[in-house]
Amino acid sequence: MYRFPSHSGVYHHHNQIPLGGLGRHPNSGIKSSPISTISHSRPSASAHQQPQAVPGVVVSIVGNHGGVVAVEPSTLDLSLPPPWNVTLRGKHRGHDTIYANITSNISNVNVDSAFVVVTVAWSLDLELVSTVVGWIYFVAWSVSFYPQCFQNWRRKSVVGLNFDFLALNLIGFVLYSLFNCGLYWGTEIQKEYFAEHPRGLNPVLLNDVVFSLHAVCITLVTIGQCFIYENGGQRVSRIATGIISILLIIFTISLVLPFFAVINWLMFLYICSYIKLAITLMKYVPQAFMNYKRQSTIGWSIHNVILDFTGGMLSMMQMIINADNYDDWNSIFGDPTKFGLGLFSVLFDILFLVQHYVLYRHVGYEDVQGDVIDDDPSTTSTAAAGSGENVKTDVGNSREEDSGK
Repeated sequence: MYRFPSHSGVYHHHNQIPLGGLGRHPNSGIKSSPISTISHSRPSASAHQQPQAVPGVVVSIVGNHGGVVAVEPSTLDLSLPPPWNVTLRGKHRGHDTIYANITSNISNVNVDSAFVVVTVAWSLDLELVSTVVGWIYFVAWSVSFYPQCFQNWRRKSVVGLNFDFLALNLIGFVLYSLFNCGLYWGTEIQKEYFAEHPRGLNPVLLNDVVFSLHAVCITLVTIGQCFIYENGGQRVSRIATGIISILLIIFTISLVLPFFAVINWLMFLYICSYIKLAITLMKYVPQAFMNYKRQSTIGWSIHNVILDFTGGMLSMMQMIINADNYDDWNSIFGDPTKFGLGLFSVLFDILFLVQHYVLYRHVGYEDVQGDVIDDDPSTTSTAAAGSGENVKTDVGNSREEDSGK
């Protein structure tokens, strides 16, 4: 990772991608030397290969956006003896891709992978804040799955937790894991991606893979609790079953199409990601509606909501910090999907917080011991009392347990 000052901030190289790939000819390979930290204002990347010149080869070093990074020199004559040095200087906040064009009478020289992605930042302090914020929301989102599991185990009950939410959540994270694992480990899929984005970077990192697989595992644990603990006879609703069936049909058709070369595997993963986005937009609705019908949030972990809210707010905060630091507001307003989804989730978290702490803060439930089951609370209480069964009112204690006090 490069860090060095510039006229208007700090030039920061995010990804150490070799400025090379010219190795199709035995004497024409070019790579950028690894640079960790440069304290002066004119860092250099050395292009080097065999200790001999390559006659007839001239490399032009150019960028997509001339106002972001200055390249000195802009050409390299490989007929001169190595090493060949290139100096990069940040001029303005933003992103750029520095790549090589080649003039050569050698036909088997390829420069497709001779590029490096750079970012010019305004402040190292803001970059540090962004990194810290990123780790905090990663931890908050990862930990947010556990309070619900712990509460289910403590109560030995999943009453109050909506099964539609769990079913949609599981499918969403399975599809998210497919997308991440496919792009991270799938060699052929990576080839398809870089064929469409010759100077792009793999958008999936290891932490994305770990997070999604972890989410699948802990969601499966929560679903397992629904089978062993008291569930109040709840089942996945017909509406949710219908929605899931439609999504699975779309998934199945999309899975078959690559085998007939109708679409490639990369497009299949994109379809998986679109289904995941659709699930994100709808998965909170059943739980919010269930809380409204019950006039209670008992059984729905508020700590899960608080951690999810924290992660969502910090995620959007990081996006805003980076947009300002790199002068990249188009990443928010030009493609509002990621920011909009984060905001959508945060708004639902706010709704859950209002339900828990404002609307239903004094509402508990009655734990009726006996065989009497009736939808009418007054009938249930009378029948139980008349039969000599014990009726236990647990309003206050339920609230204290659920709030963690």
